Amino acid sequence: MKLYHGSLDIVQKPEIRKSGRTLDYGSGFYCTTSYAQAEAWVCRRLEETRQKIGYVNIYEFPEEIPSNLKRLVFRTPTEEWVDFVMCNRTKKGFVHDYDIVYGPVANDRVYAAFALYEGGMFDKKDLIKGLKAYKLVDQYLFHTVDSLLALTFIEAKEVVQ
Repeated sequence: MKLYHGSLDIVQKPEIRKSGRTLDYGSGFYCTTSYAQAEAWVCRRLEETRQKIGYVNIYEFPEEIPSNLKRLVFRTPTEEWVDFVMCNRTKKGFVHDYDIVYGPVANDRVYAAFALYEGGMFDKKDLIKGLKAYKLVDQYLFHTVDSLLALTFIEAKEVVQ
């Protein structure tokens, strides 16, 4: 299957990078099965940085996550998914030991719902019910060097702002 990673650079050799901000599944290398999602991310970064060119990097990845890799898979928003995202976003020093994490992207609309949950205006069941009404894009986190070995770079498509 093809996975996409939006970047300001061509990324032939992905790396595990620590982020300066909190992310849904922790630090690492993120991809999606949605070309449009990766392209939208590039466009946002181009706007923020006022650069003119970015790239959607395209990789080949097995249909099934290789069995030698420790994985955590969320097919839909669940209580466990909410707890995992909240730990990664709010628990200082939280680190998990999964090689690959797969599940929904907590995009801007989702963050708004999470904020209501954090503020006590939603309980977890209401949050999940609301999130299931959204068409959520997926994401893969490659959290370890071993997990990156499952990705094969194919090409990078230029995105011009």
